[in-house]
Amino acid sequence: MSQAGVVFVTGGASGIGRAVARRLAGAGSSVVVADQDVRNGNETRDLITAAGGHAMFEEIDVRDRKSIRTAADSAVSQYGRITGLVNCAGIVTMTSLAELSEEEWDLVVDVNLKGTWLVTQEVARDIEVAGGGAVVNISTVEAEVVVSSAGHCQVHYNASKGGVKMLTKALAVELARSSIRVNAVAPGPIATDFVSLEGITAPETLEALRGRLLIPRIGQPEDVASAVSFLLSDESSWITGVHLPVDGGWLTR
Repeated sequence: MSQAGVVFVTGGASGIGRAVARRLAGAGSSVVVADQDVRNGNETRDLITAAGGHAMFEEIDVRDRKSIRTAADSAVSQYGRITGLVNCAGIVTMTSLAELSEEEWDLVVDVNLKGTWLVTQEVARDIEVAGGGAVVNISTVEAEVVVSSAGHCQVHYNASKGGVKMLTKALAVELARSSIRVNAVAPGPIATDFVSLEGITAPETLEALRGRLLIPRIGQPEDVASAVSFLLSDESSWITGVHLPVDGGWLTR
């Protein structure tokens, strides 16, 4: 599977983003780890370079165009080009509709949806200059179904990720003329600290999810990273506009 290139990964400091960055570097890509979390972002870079890969860290806020442009320019200066983008930066707050503030709504929607748009708008320019490439957005099964936790769902999160699904399709249309493919991966329950690692990996959690999962285990960040790697590679050169579930069969039932 051809993977050589330079890939800009937002949210690369931890969780799925870190797994994606390490997987891509292991397959031969140079990786730009872009995140607000400086300590863990540098740690991701160091893990990659210690394993013989190529990586740099750039501090960014996906809601801020200037920081995105600065990071992209640094990547081009370091590696000469950018050929791929993974929009993995995301956030959720566990707040019910009745208690949800405008500030929380704006934070979640701005990071998850506006951030995906802003980063793609900026970095796609560099990918086009490089001759084309691919973008992969990280969505969720909650772009398709509502998952209730603690007696309520997270309407702001569902709205933001549902937007990412349609944004992916629209970007696939817009960027086709620039030889850029755009797809999304929609993870199911994944063992990360995104909400609570202890909670998601608890035996009682798996037991509660057995009625939905066809593959009886909690997903790992590497499961998502494998799908992202495929969608960035030449093996998927005739695939664009797809919202691919990586969910252990969650959406099948």
